[in-house]
Order: sequence, then structure tokens, then C-alpha cells
Amino acid sequence: MPLQPNRDVFITCAVTGSGDTTSRSDKVPVTPAEIAAAAVEAARAGAAIAHIHVRDPETGKGARDPKLYREVVERIRDSGVDMVLNLTAGMGGDLVLGSTEAPLPVDPAGTDMVGAEERLVHVAELLPEICTLDCGTMNFGEGDYVMTNTPAMLRAMARRIQALGVRPEIEVFDTGHLLLAKWLRAQGVIDDPVMVQLCMGIPWGAPDDIGTLKAIVDQMPEGWTYSAFSIGRNQLPYAALAVLAGGNIRVGLEDNIWLDTGVLATNGALVERAASIVTAMGCRLLGPDEVRAKLRLERRW
Repeated sequence: MPLQPNRDVFITCAVTGSGDTTSRSDKVPVTPAEIAAAAVEAARAGAAIAHIHVRDPETGKGARDPKLYREVVERIRDSGVDMVLNLTAGMGGDLVLGSTEAPLPVDPAGTDMVGAEERLVHVAELLPEICTLDCGTMNFGEGDYVMTNTPAMLRAMARRIQALGVRPEIEVFDTGHLLLAKWLRAQGVIDDPVMVQLCMGIPWGAPDDIGTLKAIVDQMPEGWTYSAFSIGRNQLPYAALAVLAGGNIRVGLEDNIWLDTGVLATNGALVERAASIVTAMGCRLLGPDEVRAKLRLERRW
């Protein structure tokens, strides 16, 4: 098969995430003001899309309080900087078993399991152009945490997202997750053009080697738009690989806190580096309005 790189590329910046990165870098934004400023910084550096989580301002841990999302969104909109907003809907699917010998009852400190409607309260209130849909269940880390998204839950969430007129970004962490995405499309609860994010290199999902990426991309339906990223030190090399594989780019402090060896990154610096990779490859960066046209997004503000 001839090489078919993507010549018109958009960058998504995942500015904070919900993991324990705040203990390893003081650059990770925590408060709504910091998260909004990070999104604006990323947009000015060349990101067309900002992917938003929120954190408890007191503890720094991931949160799903709609008031925190509202403050972030309002601050971004008041900034006057244009970007496509992508709010996570992944929170509320966290299952931590009690132990290997007594898995039940679950660990209440880490478990946060709520219904489809509650997981989408902030999306319904704020109506972003995009929200994520984690398309499957997967072990995370070496303990007892399971990212939990059953087919029934995914179908209910997809149907609700569709009714809101928001575009779901399908988060694919492993090969079977793409099959779930195809099933949801066949069920009629996801509309074209389908948008996929390939989340590579996360234990214990799809590894970030070239062969696995190609295997997934080869199964991507015609007309679907996809991005790809890896975590940690492979994030920036994956920016080039994603483009070569015909996709788009995601960078940001959710997935990687380093710019160079021993140099902590900011979101803006990661986007600038990714943008330079795109242009050095002879490709063109898409702006927010071009992404809206490509994905048929309804501009909300």
C-alpha cells in the first residue's frame, strides 16, 4: 500500500486529564482558571481543539462537577480566542475492586460509577461541539482499577449525545474498541462523520508500535476521521507517525509532562513542537473553523 499521509492536519490538546500528574509537574493546570488559560495557550500555539477535564481545586484530583466545567468553558469563551471545545464524558466509569481475595465490596475511595445521564450532565448543560465516548472496558495500571464502559452504557450515552447535537469523539484504547464503535454506528446512535481518537501505549491496551497502529488504521471505515497519540516519551514521535498514518495529532499534559529529557513541558510548548512537526513534513495545520467544516460541527459561540 502506498504511503498516504494526511496533508491537512488538526491538533487536539488534552490540557490536564485526571491522572496523578500534578504530583510530578507543577505545569499541569488544576483550577478552572488554570485549565482555561492552558486551553487558550494551546489554541494560540496552533491547536484547533482543546480536550477538557476538570480537577478538584483543593485536591487536584479528577472531578466531574458541572460547575467546574461551566467556569472553564465561560473563561475560554470570554477570552475571545477561537477553539473547538471537547469535554470529556469519561468520568463516572471508574471501578476499583476491593482486593484480589475480596473484590467485593468495591473500594469506595476510587470507585465512581454513575448512570449515562449523570455522566453527561455537563455536556447537556454546556453543549460543547464535541464530547468523548470511551468505547470499551479496560484494565488500567497494575492494581484493581477497571475503566468500565459496557455496550449498553455506550449505546445509552451515544443516543443521549446524538440527541444533544454534540459530536462524540470515540476513544479507542484497544482493537476491540473499534469494533464497538462500528457496532454503535450500525445501531444508528452515532452519526457521520465519525470521529475517532486512537489512544495508544496505555497499559493494558493497544501498544504503540507501528504494526499495531497500522492494524487498527487498516480497519478504519472509509470516511471516518481519526487522530492518534501515545503517552510519555513517545507522544511527540507519535505526532509524526499519526500524520504518516493518515490521521491527526493529540498532544498535551494529560498524556505526557515532558518536552525534552529533564525539561517539563507546558501545553503550549507541546503544541508548538507538534505544529512544527506538521509543517516540517510539508503538511498544513487546520484552524478551528476548518475543523468545524470537516466534522460538520455546530458552532456554539
